Amino acid sequence: MNKSLFEITQMDCAAEENLVRMKLDDIKEIRRLDFDLSERNLTIYHQGKLDEIEKSINELNLNSRLLKTEQTNENVEDDSIQKNLLWTVLLINFSFFVIEVLFGFISGSMGLVADSLDMLADAIVYGLSLIAVGAAFARKKTVAKMSGYFQLFLALLGFFEVIRRFIGLEILPDFRTMIAVSFLALIANSVCLYLLQKSKNREVHIKATMIFTSNDVIINLGVIAAGFLVNWLKSGIPDLLIGAIVFVVVTRGAFKILSLAK
Repeated sequence: MNKSLFEITQMDCAAEENLVRMKLDDIKEIRRLDFDLSERNLTIYHQGKLDEIEKSINELNLNSRLLKTEQTNENVEDDSIQKNLLWTVLLINFSFFVIEVLFGFISGSMGLVADSLDMLADAIVYGLSLIAVGAAFARKKTVAKMSGYFQLFLALLGFFEVIRRFIGLEILPDFRTMIAVSFLALIANSVCLYLLQKSKNREVHIKATMIFTSNDVIINLGVIAAGFLVNWLKSGIPDLLIGAIVFVVVTRGAFKILSLAK
């Protein structure tokens, strides 16, 4: 059994982790993938095929490099527990997509609507990683392409809505709802990241700073900050700005998914 350590400097959230999982799913010689998002590292347990593994990871353009590879006698456990946890975080993300998009429209906050799409984007990627298990390569490419275009379509709709509201100078969003719902989403994202990290590093304590380096948590904090600014400035512009920023993040994620379908 070989144990290879890769550094992937642009892998800073669970969505990118699952893109890597999808990319490597066809390599049957891989026995287990251990991700450390806080360190941007991936440890792969495999039986040969190192060149193919390295090429596949590099094709994602996440600034990756092989740090070391060695022989190991470690006992590799089944990944079924990790799959169950992926279902858990998928349901959490999709549930908060529904909650945020609902309260986003009720409160008039584009920040919440944008954050809901980011939650949906994560749920899509988790779903893709689960659908891909045991599926034919052509099917995985089709599913990835459809999901990527759907995510891109939602992001473009969001950009148009931001522009329309900026021109229309609509009423102020409800800053209390923005802050309260984003705070709950912050807790949900923290739980998801905790579960994912725990599933891959059972004997290692979770680093507290890891949660706060993820894009999702930064977005939640951004929406909360925008809520305070809306109240302080009596202007909806901070809400529109954070909404536009989040739509950029969602668009970036869509192009990463589409890159898998090439």
